[in-house]
Amino acid sequence: RKATNNYELWIDNEKDLDGLPEMVRNAAAEEASNRGQDKKWLFTLQFPSMVPFMKFSKKRELREEVSKAFSQKCLNDQFDNSELIKKIVKLKHDRAILLGYKNYADYTLEERMAGSADKVYELLDGLYDQCFPVASNEIAELKTFAEAEDGLEDFMPWDYAYYSEKLKKMLFEFNEEDLRPYLRSENVIEGLFEVANRLYGLKFEKEENIPTWHNDVDCYKAFEENGDYIGLLYVDLYPRETKKNGAWMNEIRSYGLSGKDIKSPHICFTCNLTKPTKKEPSLLSIGEVTTIFHEFGHCLHGLLSKIKYKTIGGTSVFWDFVELPSQIMENWVVEEEALDIFAKHYKTGEKMPKELIGKLKKSKNFMMGNMYLRQLQFGYLDMAYHDNIVEVSDIEVFEEVVLGKTRLLPSPKGATTSCSFSHIFAGGYAAGYYSYKWAEVLEADAFEEFKKNGIFNKDTAKSFRENILSKGNLKHPMELYKDFKGNEPSLDALLERDGLLSKSDA
Repeated sequence: RKATNNYELWIDNEKDLDGLPEMVRNAAAEEASNRGQDKKWLFTLQFPSMVPFMKFSKKRELREEVSKAFSQKCLNDQFDNSELIKKIVKLKHDRAILLGYKNYADYTLEERMAGSADKVYELLDGLYDQCFPVASNEIAELKTFAEAEDGLEDFMPWDYAYYSEKLKKMLFEFNEEDLRPYLRSENVIEGLFEVANRLYGLKFEKEENIPTWHNDVDCYKAFEENGDYIGLLYVDLYPRETKKNGAWMNEIRSYGLSGKDIKSPHICFTCNLTKPTKKEPSLLSIGEVTTIFHEFGHCLHGLLSKIKYKTIGGTSVFWDFVELPSQIMENWVVEEEALDIFAKHYKTGEKMPKELIGKLKKSKNFMMGNMYLRQLQFGYLDMAYHDNIVEVSDIEVFEEVVLGKTRLLPSPKGATTSCSFSHIFAGGYAAGYYSYKWAEVLEADAFEEFKKNGIFNKDTAKSFRENILSKGNLKHPMELYKDFKGNEPSLDALLERDGLLSKSDA
């Protein structure tokens, strides 16, 4: 967090804002004003500031500066994490060996659906074989486009988001920024609750009298359709300097036995989304909406637990199963039936036009090969740290050896993934980052069941709630999954949905 907050890009010449949408400019101006600098613009490494800057700024030298600042943070600076990483990895291996395991991955995977490092690599390698040729072709197409568009011959990582956005606009006549006016954060939250109501009969009522830790935080009481009280949900959406990056859910109090009584859950989900400004409300990107639905899926897992003992209830499940309830919720974001609930223009109240929804759906798999490859980079790096007992002497060299086969663009000197990879060093995902892709296989297969009978089918939702959301770790996750679906998941559902089967087989 300190390294993220430490970087500031101050702009005092309006020409340096070339290409940036008005909303992005307004947010940067307000950020500068909040720090006592009127008539200037401030960009930071917070995602709501950095991501649109990298997508739309025509100033290549500034994109390069921001990209390097992000990729080089926490290495060779005052916040250097490299020695901490080496110490953490060694201590984890030492503990595993003391307990009789060959390494930390062996220790961790004993209680995971994958069961072994071989199974993890089988998943990673299988997806790599499918996505690498696709990703390679995507980058080649992007380089050709950049050269034709601007004569660019030395395509670099800081060009990727910019030219991807331009190419998408050309191919699909679609700009994701066109979606923002229909995605006001308050409407999205209300729509999210309506989706939960249509699926599970849940109701959420805002509670003004329960104290929270910040004025940005809202608290809701959750109820069953019949009025039975379920628990509390805290919603913390916007970034601030005292808050870490990213998005997450945590159980402030888990459902289950406390002393002699069963206590109701108190659940929180936290994001770092586009903030409202003096001129405009919080208008979200479609990616930010997806994040909200993802984290709310985790919240449902905590809220709807019915397991007496907290250690095996709610999200206390195998780590490669915990992302199923969250990732399956992302599917509703691009379904017209769901968008009609919450995607309404913040000024006119009109629903998102069908034409715009169609363009969103058509462009959904754009650059999908590279999105897969990025996740696989994280997965391979995680396993490399935890599936061996080799001492890591140089983080950069280690990453180059591990990730060389996944790199399609050159990596600037001093750029690392490890030094800010909090998921595996401080977030509980050590030897477990593959879980996101593992759970994607599960959720894509599971969502087929929803699509079969309608995405708001009560019977399907009831089965998912009873067999997945309420059961925690009562049985092995694969048994729970089969209780819901009737069979083990197929990889094909994921690859077909994301357009990789047809592309790689063509």
